[in-house]
Amino acid sequence: MGSIERLADHDITRIRAANPGPLTLSGTNTWIIGRDPCWIVDPGPGLDEHLATVGAEALARGGAGGIALTHGHADHAGGAIALAAATGVAVAAMDPRPAGVALADGEVFGPLTAVATPGHAPDHLAFVAGRICFTGDAVLGEGSVFVARDPGALRGYLAGLQRLRAMDLAVLCPGHGPPVTDPTAKLDAYVAHRLERERRLVEALDEGLRTTGQLLDRVWDDVPAGLRPAAAVTLAAHLDKLDEEGRLPDGVARAR
Repeated sequence: MGSIERLADHDITRIRAANPGPLTLSGTNTWIIGRDPCWIVDPGPGLDEHLATVGAEALARGGAGGIALTHGHADHAGGAIALAAATGVAVAAMDPRPAGVALADGEVFGPLTAVATPGHAPDHLAFVAGRICFTGDAVLGEGSVFVARDPGALRGYLAGLQRLRAMDLAVLCPGHGPPVTDPTAKLDAYVAHRLERERRLVEALDEGLRTTGQLLDRVWDDVPAGLRPAAAVTLAAHLDKLDEEGRLPDGVARAR
């Protein structure tokens, strides 16, 4: 089942969808901020009960002013069209196809300022409102995210984390998992985790390992079997970064 939680200190509401799984953890978070009107971040999957709960909370806050998408993955954006129709408001995202309002880095949508945070998806945005940051899948409440394979994905992801780290933030509101009340520690840990994976990967390459299976077994040995395909995607992004930096040795087998 989904759940609803109100963070009184920040006057925001977290509504968790009933879509748990290996990649969605306990479910996808929809966040609602503000009143008269309120603003919805990531309406979540197209589940009727979840969307009804989101709509009722928005109505209790004086109605919705708009819907913002951190990225276009279905577990975050699948309910956007239905919720927009029910509330009569616009949807904003970096990719305007499911949205209607295109947002770029630094642009403002209601109380939300978009911050480009590519890596998990090329169209990924975080949204900052005061000292609150809605991180989508750039930062989770627990565990780590997979980085998609796009040109410059991992470099862009690390740069995005560093940008968030430089901000004076009080709480991170992630796409999955609980709120993060120590943003500095979480962001430092995320950067350190990625750099430690890279260090171990370079070490494995120096030892002569070349296949995806070998590298996953050595560097992502702590990943559960169900998440191994996602780890393979992130491995490819790490290899691309080394290639972009001229540090990838010959003979590495990479999926195309």
